[in-house]
Amino acid sequence: MIIEQFLVEAKVNTYASSGEGGEKNLEDGSKELVFEKEEFKYRDRYFGHNSFIGEEVVWENGKVVWGMNYYGRITETLTTEQETQFLQFLQNALRQVPETNPYRGPNKLEDGEFKYVNENTGTIEDFKGTETIFYQNKEIYRLNYNGGAVEK
Repeated sequence: MIIEQFLVEAKVNTYASSGEGGEKNLEDGSKELVFEKEEFKYRDRYFGHNSFIGEEVVWENGKVVWGMNYYGRITETLTTEQETQFLQFLQNALRQVPETNPYRGPNKLEDGEFKYVNENTGTIEDFKGTETIFYQNKEIYRLNYNGGAVEK
């Protein structure tokens, strides 16, 4: 298994499927999601909710080989119903993470009044990007991320 394939499987089987509530709450106040398969282990650990910061790390045979940091926030006030719809839309986008750029979701996705845009540069070795969600053509959420390979 190559790391890109593992990342897709790990991401689809963690936050993209379970969302808020699927994680383990840790003593330091962070939330954590873990996925393991064959020689790989993935951990996504983050703090916060409507504004949040986190880190994803991948180990291969017990050694850190890849990581990604991210900071995101809801940029507009949403009703409870809008926030629920937003989170469902975000999870749907994240379940469509492409193997070619396995960082967040697809480049673009539209569903009803929601639009998802993911712009990134670089390769799995060294990358950065911005994920934005619009509702009724108005930005309501933005996340910046960066990461890459870690020396073995």
